[in-house]
Amino acid sequence: MSARAGSPLPGKVPALSWTIASLVLVVLLPLSALLAKATERSAAELLAIVLSPRVRAACFLSVFASLAAAALNLGFGSVVAWVLVRYRFFGRELLDAAIDLPFALPTAVAGIALTTVYAETGWLGAPLSALGIRVAFTPLGVILALTFVGFPFVVRTLQPVLVELDRDMEEAAATLGASRRQIIQRVVVPALTPAALTGFTLAFARGLGEYGSVVFISGNLPFRTEIAPLLIMNELEQFDYPAAAAIGGVLVLISLLLLVAQARLAVRRAPR
Repeated sequence: MSARAGSPLPGKVPALSWTIASLVLVVLLPLSALLAKATERSAAELLAIVLSPRVRAACFLSVFASLAAAALNLGFGSVVAWVLVRYRFFGRELLDAAIDLPFALPTAVAGIALTTVYAETGWLGAPLSALGIRVAFTPLGVILALTFVGFPFVVRTLQPVLVELDRDMEEAAATLGASRRQIIQRVVVPALTPAALTGFTLAFARGLGEYGSVVFISGNLPFRTEIAPLLIMNELEQFDYPAAAAIGGVLVLISLLLLVAQARLAVRRAPR
């Protein structure tokens, strides 16, 4: 039987055409419009916008907080995914469903809830404030909000890999005398690394563009807790679309670079 007869797709040309058309309409066309809007200003004006102290401070906070939140999600999310896949306990289904709450919950509602809980008079904010730890209206609050919205990306990326992970390899390593720590380091971690990198990247990209859940808990203090998406909204409210597009282009470029780096790392670590 020929390869064409056994192909599950309706045909290479129609499938490829549909793929290219979808990519152009959903991804490339909006990005092209963003670039076109930014180029309404001269190169010198665009550089002055993106290199201004306020924009640089906001972009630094967005990138730093997104990286910190993605790292936290990678640590906590790996443990949660492992527990959900490897153990059976009462309430497991409910816990598994709760993982997706940040997906379903409106980001503004999440921001209000986090601010209420972690404000200096909140349930957790009050005892933390007594210990000298302020969360709301600080960069720590920004990291917390981004951790909340990015958490499901890591868990849902690792879960299918853990389900498909061959336990026979772990048992074989154990019969050869490997300790539990050696099994995790040399068998489990290498198998999970590509998925972990993907989850980390998705959580970072999600946090970099987050607005609704951060705007309430951050306090929006210039040079302290102001994030780049907030600056974009400020420019849009002033009808300065080229400036908003320029700042948005910086975030797109950062996300694109990280996605390319993640793809290259995934290819290098893929089994040959």
